[in-house]
Amino acid sequence: MELKDYLDNFEEKLQQEILRLCTNYRFLDGKLLATDDIDDYWQVLAPEYIADAVEQVQEYPTVSVAWAAYLGIAVAFGWDIDWNTISKAKYKDFYGEQGFDDMDEHLIRDVVGIPLDSEEAKNLEEMIRRCAQKAIDLIRHEQIEPQSPVAFHVFTRAVRVMYRTGAAIQLKRMGYKFEKVNLGDC
Repeated sequence: MELKDYLDNFEEKLQQEILRLCTNYRFLDGKLLATDDIDDYWQVLAPEYIADAVEQVQEYPTVSVAWAAYLGIAVAFGWDIDWNTISKAKYKDFYGEQGFDDMDEHLIRDVVGIPLDSEEAKNLEEMIRRCAQKAIDLIRHEQIEPQSPVAFHVFTRAVRVMYRTGAAIQLKRMGYKFEKVNLGDC
């Protein structure tokens, strides 16, 4: 199997596992809500996010993947509020006061506006932690040589899944859902 096929299969398997987990806890409804705008914006954010996150992998593996979900939440929030502004934001604009280290709290409290001591923030944090742990477990299950090119590519796929999952959770929080459209009514 070629590397791209392997990575595509890994990403799909991880996305389905995390989607199932989020659905079981009622954060999603069995479908990954998404928009091309939000998905495509990951290409802008990914290089710098991955550079930050890779430094965290050794000591804080769940943080290294989890923060991508918070980034997805913030981007989805911005997509709904003012896409013209958020789509021009640079990666570092999402930093907290301590840069990458407190990005999660900054995005939830200061961007999305959820008080950190609220039940909603605690539930969201718990869900993202579970998803990140699932991602780390799946990566470890692959038994890839650490710090190899394949390990890097698997990691980049995992953080993309987390970003898309965070965005989907936020879209659902804002009331978006998939609906069948009868094109005959247009």
